[in-house]
Amino acid sequence: MRASLSNRQGMLYDLVRYHLGWVDERGNPVDGTPTPLHYCGVLALAAAEAVSGDYRPAVPAASSVELAYNFVLVHNDVQAGRIDQRDDRPSIWWVWGPSQAINAGDGLHALARSELMRLAEGGASADTVLAALRSLDQACLTLCEGQYMDLTYQDQLMVSEPDYLDMIRRKSGALAGCSAQLGALAVGADADTADCLRQWGENLGMARQIRDDVADLWGSTGDGFTASNVLNKKKSLPIIHALQHAETSDKRELGGIYMKRVLEPDDSARIVAILDGTASREYAEKHTAELLDGADAAVSTGNVRLRQPAALQQATEWVIGGAVV
Repeated sequence: MRASLSNRQGMLYDLVRYHLGWVDERGNPVDGTPTPLHYCGVLALAAAEAVSGDYRPAVPAASSVELAYNFVLVHNDVQAGRIDQRDDRPSIWWVWGPSQAINAGDGLHALARSELMRLAEGGASADTVLAALRSLDQACLTLCEGQYMDLTYQDQLMVSEPDYLDMIRRKSGALAGCSAQLGALAVGADADTADCLRQWGENLGMARQIRDDVADLWGSTGDGFTASNVLNKKKSLPIIHALQHAETSDKRELGGIYMKRVLEPDDSARIVAILDGTASREYAEKHTAELLDGADAAVSTGNVRLRQPAALQQATEWVIGGAVV
């Protein structure tokens, strides 16, 4: 990722480096740990290692996916009016304004596509590079579809479970699936193997999203902590389950809370209490387990040729057990 910016100078690229945690607001190098990487890039490396025993040819693919994910993050910060980044530094739009933040996000998207072309340096054919670019572009477009659906559902009281699952398949599954597919393509996997790995990654991305939904409502220790996306009225699987299965009085109360123009912090505790009464957390965790089973099934067929399948299990455990990002 650093190499993709090494020869690019100017304020636009300083904004990008700032977002990635490499420089401060004045463009000076930052000591310490940079912004944590997203899990999607890991899936490309794991897929490549599983297929060939060597993750290194997939490094450009992993870098590309990380850059693409960060273009989404920059735009999300503008959409949500999020003042702080995930490392508690001010967001780009807060420092330089939303217009420049959009420019930086667009730049990250272009860098992601350019980075993917480096697959040719590792010996990938022109056809493979073209297929990889097509996969990345489709994943980014599908992700934007999911983002649109997610924003739309915030204004709807009732969202069906199939609609929610379709939304997170696009929003959280598409890029994860693309990353795994790119890793497979980078090491010369056949079409069937690459597609099965795409399915593996898509299921894993959806499982991670539901896991994050649960963590956002209950906290990592189950202590009832509620984060900002509840206050933003986002519809997650536990809430959808409760709206469908709670007692009538609890449904009315949930509906009343969600009909408010702005939720108050005390409303969050009441939402969690209703979810606890309908076993909505357990339901969501069960669905997470089913998605993980689906991910395992996708790469357990006779069409998948893997040299080191343990790499996929290690990646799964790391992604599902990792910190919320």
